[in-house]
Formats: sequence, C-alpha cells, structure tokens
Amino acid sequence: MFNLISALSRKQKSYIFLTIDLGLIPLALFLTFLVQPLPGSALATLAAMLPVLPYVLAVSAGVALWLGLPKVQLNAYERHAVGLTALLASITAGATAGLTLLFGPDLPPGTHVVFATTYFLCLLAARAVLYQVVVAIYRRAQPRCRVLIYGAGTTGAQLAQALKAHDGIDPVAFVDDNTSLQGVTLVGLPVFPPARIAEIAKARQITRVLLAMPSQSLPKQAQIIQRLQRMQLEVQALPSFAQLIGEEALVDKLTPVAPQNFLGRATRDVPLQEASGSYQDRVVLVSGAGGSIGSELCRQVLACRPRKLVLYELSELALYTIHQELEQQVEGTDITLVPVLGSVTDPRQVRMVLADHGVQVVLHAAAYKHVPLVEANPLPGLANNVFGTQTLARAAARSGVERFILISSDKAVRPTNVMGASKRMAELVVQDLSTRNPGTVFTMVRFGNVLGSSGSVVPLFQEQISRGGPVTVTDPRVKRYFMTIREAVQLVLQAGAEALGGEVFVLDMGEPISILQLARQVIESAGYSVQDEDHPDGDIAIEIIGLRPGEKMQEELTLSSDLITTRHQKIFCAREAVLSEIEVAALIRALRQAVAAGDEGAARALIKRWVEGYRAPEEDRKTS
Repeated sequence: MFNLISALSRKQKSYIFLTIDLGLIPLALFLTFLVQPLPGSALATLAAMLPVLPYVLAVSAGVALWLGLPKVQLNAYERHAVGLTALLASITAGATAGLTLLFGPDLPPGTHVVFATTYFLCLLAARAVLYQVVVAIYRRAQPRCRVLIYGAGTTGAQLAQALKAHDGIDPVAFVDDNTSLQGVTLVGLPVFPPARIAEIAKARQITRVLLAMPSQSLPKQAQIIQRLQRMQLEVQALPSFAQLIGEEALVDKLTPVAPQNFLGRATRDVPLQEASGSYQDRVVLVSGAGGSIGSELCRQVLACRPRKLVLYELSELALYTIHQELEQQVEGTDITLVPVLGSVTDPRQVRMVLADHGVQVVLHAAAYKHVPLVEANPLPGLANNVFGTQTLARAAARSGVERFILISSDKAVRPTNVMGASKRMAELVVQDLSTRNPGTVFTMVRFGNVLGSSGSVVPLFQEQISRGGPVTVTDPRVKRYFMTIREAVQLVLQAGAEALGGEVFVLDMGEPISILQLARQVIESAGYSVQDEDHPDGDIAIEIIGLRPGEKMQEELTLSSDLITTRHQKIFCAREAVLSEIEVAALIRALRQAVAAGDEGAARALIKRWVEGYRAPEEDRKTS
C-alpha cells in the first residue's frame, strides 16, 4: 500500500480527492433526508433526485477545481482549507436548491441548509480519516525513532504535541522528577519517574531521550545526560529560549573566572629591575619551554631583552604553540628565537645545542610533574627528572654556562611520592655540581602549587563543573600553598639573578589554602550553588575521594626551619644538608642500574635510602 501511495503523482492524488468529495454528495443527501421530515422515505427522495444529481456533481466539481481544494495536501489541511471546504459545501447546497426548485423534487428550504452542514462535515471527516490512514501506512512502512521525553512541563508537552505529526519520530512517554506528575497521562502519553528509564527503554524499544528542561541549570542537565548515556541512550537537549532568540552568543562570551581570583590575597608584582641585567643581551635556554612555567619564563625573559632565546621542548605541539606566540613578540626586535625539539636526557643533543648557540643562562623547567602519573610510572619519571637534570647541568658546566637555575617543587621536601623524590634527587645533583664547578653558578628555586598551571586544581575544578560535577576533593583537611604563574616566575628570575652558587631558594607562598574551601569558591564563582546536606537541591556536589597515592595533607617548603633572608623580602635561602660527591655518584649509578633493569622496587629502595624524610605512600597514610 505504501508503494502504491508513494507512486501516485500529485495530479493523480488530486483526482482521487475530487472523486471522494463528489462521492460524498449522495451520502450527504441521504443523511439529510434521514433527519428531515419528508413525505416519502429517504431512499425514495434520493431516487427522485437522480435526474438533477449529475448537474449537482458537475457544479460541485467545477467549484472544487476552481477553489483548488483537491490540490491541498492532507498534512497542509488547516484553517484556510477548512474555509474553502465550507464555501464548496455552501455553493453545492445552493446549486442543489436551484436545480430542485426547477426540476423537482419539491423539498423544504431547511433541507438545503441541513445538506450544506452535513456535506461540510462529511468532507472534514473524510480528510481526517484519510490523513490518519496515510500516516498509519507511512509509519508502518518507514522506520521511526521511538523517543522518551525527559520533562513533562510546558516545554515537554509542546514538544510531544509537535512530534506527533513528525514523519520519523514517535514520542512514547514522559519521565519527570516531579512526583505530582508521575502516573498521569499528558498529551496522550504516560508520565513515569526517572528511576524507571532503563526499564521503559528496554520494554518500549526506546533509543533516544529528548531533554525538555531548558530552564534547568547546565550542571543539572549535564548530570542527567551523563546518567542517560551510561544507559547507552542517545540524548538530545531542547535549546533554551535564549538560544532560540539568539542571545546564546552572550553566554558563549562568558569565560571562567581567572585562577588568581582564588588566591585569597592580592597578587604581587615583582619588577625585576636590576635583576633583568642577568638575562639582558644573554643567550638564554629554557627547557620545558612549552609548559605552564616554561612558557611564562620565556615571556618574562623576553621582557629582559636577551640576545637569543632557545626554546627546548619535548612536545612538538607545545613547542609549536609557544614558538608561534613568541614570534609575534620578537617581531621588529633583534632578539633571535630558536625552537629546539628534543629531550634533556639526550646528552649528544644537549651538548650540541649548548655549544652551537653559546648558551649563557639555563632555566631548567623540564620535568614530569603530575604526582599520580609519575607514581604510576616511576621509572620514566625518575629518568626524566633526575637523569635529565644531570645531563643538562653537567653539559652546562662543561660548556661554560654562566648560570643554571633548576625549577624545583615543595613536593621535594620529605616527599611521599616518586615525583617529589625525583625533584629532591635533582636538587642533590645540582648541589653536587655546584661544589665542583665554580665557573658556573648552580642554584635551585623551590615553590608550591601554581594556580592555573596545567594539571593544577582550579582548571580541573572548572572542567568538572562544565561536565555537571561532581567536583572531587581528596580530603577535607588538605591544604596547599598557592601563587600565580606570574608571581612564581618573577621570583625565580629574581632569585636566579641573586644566586652565588649552591643555594636552595624558597619562595614566600603566603598562608596555605584549604582545597575544600577553594572548591566551594570555584563553584560559586561559576554562578552555581554547592549541593550538600544543607542544600540538597544545589547544582554541583563536592565528592571526597580520599588521598591519592603519594599525596600529603599539607606540603612543606624546607627540610629545616633555618631560613636566611635575602635582599628580596619574598625570597629566602634554606640551609639544608647535601650529599658528598661520592654519595651522589653512588646514587646515580645505582639508579641507572635500576632503571635499565626496569626494577621499580630497587628504585623505590634507593629513594628511601638517599632522600631525606621520604615516606612511602602507605607509610604516610598510616600517619595521616
């Protein structure tokens, strides 16, 4: 049947409509005679009208074609078409009245009024029945997507009503969180609680859910979408009114709050002044130039007007990105920018780069720094952070580099993770080289967490919020030191300029900040509320997931409280014990053997032996 209907041309379909309309005239006359008080029976009166009936049919056909009624499609039969139908019925009844008056039979005047009404109703009923039949045929012949509408409010009801006339979508039911709506029938569809979605989807062969809750907050929508996607359901969201009228562009321009806004204090600007002289007209190499700290080092070093800046980076994408950015800054100046793609663990390449470019200052920021990743991959972490530092520092001493500044971390102090231990071992390597190479000033700068750096907590929280939460916090008691990238780099360059050799510079990080409180601030700054016991209807929940392997409740900046002030009030110098040359050599030799053998156990045993204050993660959890 579907093939037959779809094969018909538009002209053929109009002839069918015209035939049906004309065939309804005798039926309407018979029904009229049934309800009218006439001398004879309805059938006898209809038989008496047979001589004039062809003329009535001819008039009606001519009027229908003139009005274009047979050409009106079933799915376009609306108010205007109904008006044309009424006009056709009236003219047909008028023609019937005139012809019967001239040729008989004699009918009461009221009969023609009833005929006009009856014929009009018959035409409407025929169109309605035809539409339902054709729709049923099309639905049976063509595959339809069965959908569940999430949200039985005004928007959901309007959506269901609109979809009932859709060729390819079949609304099956509603789900809604509102208990007062659950169990009722809305627009002919039942309303179920969300807990039954999986059951309904399986029983009614539903593959798609339409989210009709545009007024719901974005985090709540994201949470619902994630829950539905875990059920292997496709989810589509109805746009909000703001999107429909074009105001969504305003929302697109909203940006996350800058990380420094969560510092809990005013940011400090530390002008380099005379310290910039240590970098001016020099050839400066920044390792890890594409990272968060490395890229900011490059920007601020450029402000000191070096003669040449060498960007040393392992990641091709990171190197390309920072090189593209800095090329614009050096345009029109005499500063040379040199991108170098390579690893600091490659001795041959490191020697060639230092010699070919005559590097005078090295800022060593290249390191694997993400605690959980290095904890899960300890040997690559140790090889990169320890051997890379030794390779670059030793080559710097041999090539006559003036200054070598290691960027270290507060996690190097009494570490509970491999990453922190690797940074402490890198410090020991640099301190050892400092005692044996007076021609090069070796120093290191140690600081805590940097707001906004890759993998840091604020961007992570903002990403979790964009997904609808929850925001994850390891422990409500965890606190961390924070400073902005700009502050940290300014102090690094300041300390590097003041160094005489062998110092461990410690930056004043201010008071530690509660991570739980920081999570609340990030949620509220995004315009959402925190979901907790006191506010169960909040937008974003905070989930306590427990300390990850290697994490501490609170970081430290020094191994001892013995700090020496410097010319800068925010920079201190720590007095800490160092290993002898023989001990460092033994440590590096044993570590190379462990890495070469792929022996994680031996590597961790070395850390425990040589890194002061090291506690394995399981030991740290026992004391927490």
